[in-house]
Amino acid sequence: MDVKNAFLHGDLEEVVFMKLPPGHPQSRDSKMVCQLHKSIYGLKQSSRAWHAKLSTALETLGFSKSSADSSLYVQLRKNDNLMVLIYVDDLIITGNNNESITQLKENLQQQFPIKDLGQLKYFLGIEMTTSSKGLFLNQRKHIEDLLQESGLLRTKPAATPLDSKLKLDSDGKAIDSPSNYQKLVGPDIAFAVSLVSQHMHALTTQHEGTVKRILQYLKGSIGRGIVMNNNGHTNIMGYSDSDWAGNALDR
Repeated sequence: MDVKNAFLHGDLEEVVFMKLPPGHPQSRDSKMVCQLHKSIYGLKQSSRAWHAKLSTALETLGFSKSSADSSLYVQLRKNDNLMVLIYVDDLIITGNNNESITQLKENLQQQFPIKDLGQLKYFLGIEMTTSSKGLFLNQRKHIEDLLQESGLLRTKPAATPLDSKLKLDSDGKAIDSPSNYQKLVGPDIAFAVSLVSQHMHALTTQHEGTVKRILQYLKGSIGRGIVMNNNGHTNIMGYSDSDWAGNALDR
């Protein structure tokens, strides 16, 4: 769901004055100011005031803020669970009861001008597809945009994000303009990106080639993603590569 003009709904906790806007009959009077009664766009307090307003509204409806994520609000009942995830003026609402979700939307629409965008399909660069197997997440569009921007849309795909024999160091020819490198270091390929992120301010052509290799890997895996389904438990599993001696930078 999308909240229209979200920052205009916040309540100011302090007294704020501003110069008269251009076009006002008295705007040329440098001594004349006006007092704001509500938050507006461009005001430093606006985002905080809006979040406080929405937070109060959700808490009034029986939600509580998650201790793990300040943007997540939950309402847990015996057989009726609701969750709301906030990103500025966008809300993701989910739960196990469609009637409760509908009621929540109606309650929020009574307080704010909200547009219902329907079933979640795209959010923060992540595409979502729902099927009988679960929820499939991937970043096809985000990857295509990166490849297009870097001029590597027709590049040859790579099977892995990094060369297995890679030994990154600070030797090599320095890059004159590091802006493209810094702009491309972003896809969530955790280890590879963390490695190239360490060289943001001392770049060489070797580092640039490594980033291109990551993009080539992304092109070869553009259709891959994560399937989220009900696996019957909440256990978290993780794997790590502890071959520290293989890291030529710091062992």
